[in-house]
Amino acid sequence: MTKWTFTWLIAGLLIVALSACQPKSEEDSSERKTADERITLTIRNPKVEISTQFEEMVMAYEREHPNIDIQVHTVGGAADDLADLKAQIAAGNGPDIFTNTGYDNVKIWSDYLEDLSDQPWISHAYKDTLKPVTMDGKVYGMPLNIEGYGFIYNKDLFHKAGIHTLPRTLSELQAAAQTLEESGITPFATGYYEEWKLGDHLLNIAFAQQDDPEAFIAQLNKGTTKITNNQKFLDIISLLDTTIKYGNQNPLTTDYNTEVDLFASGKAAMIQQGNWIQPMIDQQSPNMNIGFLPIPINEEPADAIVVNVSNYWVVNKQSSAEKKKAAKIFLNWMVFSEQGKSFMTEQFKFIPAFDHIEAHHLGPLATEIMNYYQTGNTLRANWFSFPGSAREEFGLAMQLYVGNQLNREQLLQEFQKSWERAAASSSH
Repeated sequence: MTKWTFTWLIAGLLIVALSACQPKSEEDSSERKTADERITLTIRNPKVEISTQFEEMVMAYEREHPNIDIQVHTVGGAADDLADLKAQIAAGNGPDIFTNTGYDNVKIWSDYLEDLSDQPWISHAYKDTLKPVTMDGKVYGMPLNIEGYGFIYNKDLFHKAGIHTLPRTLSELQAAAQTLEESGITPFATGYYEEWKLGDHLLNIAFAQQDDPEAFIAQLNKGTTKITNNQKFLDIISLLDTTIKYGNQNPLTTDYNTEVDLFASGKAAMIQQGNWIQPMIDQQSPNMNIGFLPIPINEEPADAIVVNVSNYWVVNKQSSAEKKKAAKIFLNWMVFSEQGKSFMTEQFKFIPAFDHIEAHHLGPLATEIMNYYQTGNTLRANWFSFPGSAREEFGLAMQLYVGNQLNREQLLQEFQKSWERAAASSSH
């Protein structure tokens, strides 16, 4: 038993003992009545990849807590744009537990975020994971997990095509794609129906490879630098061109599930995704021989992948006191109970963001991400720092480019205009 557990156990026993010595008041009776009443919690789950597993976890929780009924609304892919959440909040029926990406979104949603600073999981969160959801010294979110992304590749298909040296530069990636294609293998699964893949994840590489991403973003906000004449953004378009040239047909109508299916079924050798697709791959192709390639955008060898906390569980500040209490108990159960920890690591294949959760057999993608994380070969996720609507507009502009409705120069201009509009709007 750990010191932390022992301390809380003693505290709990003292509370029980003291309570037993107190006369039973009307307030005590009221509390017992509330505990016996059935409480319904609503949760917005943004992880469509684990929708079934999450429902199973909720059912396990309900069996342990018969007075709690949990209703889960799972969104993801094209639906994961917060439009439904905004509508629910505006109508006064927002979920009791939802997610927030941190940074500026903590300020934007501050009226709906309960202060979680007193929760026991705080002391177990890995260093810096709480920074994005900390405002004025208070913590407003619990990390879901640690995630990373790059090009996931099928090692067996690479071997079949005779590729034994992994590409680290754009020209090497293009040569590998050509070799795969000549071997009758589609090099890339390109699902560009979802704009976040383009405007968040892909374009982020151009930001992450700046000498100082934070300083670059600050300069963009001040208007002292521009996207249009920055080489990294020209480079990222060249990479996008490569994935289009060597990808599946109709990328703009290929959605998230279809894209993953192309890769998991062995019909494509590479996919721009992260370890969150491991459960989907395991379901279709257990023990698939896969790994990560850092995303190269030019002739500088790529040696790092993007690693970050993608989302945070938050409690709706506008919910009733009873629901907020029940929501906090559920979140603690997820990260402290044996069942909760088991679902997180064995079913969700999450890389835990807490030091007390041991994780084994998460799959090859999680193993490689932890190797990158431990060696410091990681890139920053910068889209959280994009102003206002820039993220979505970036993705939509890139979709227009994929559909040949914008040329390269026009795309760069759209990036710049989107940033300027969003930055001006955010400053007011």
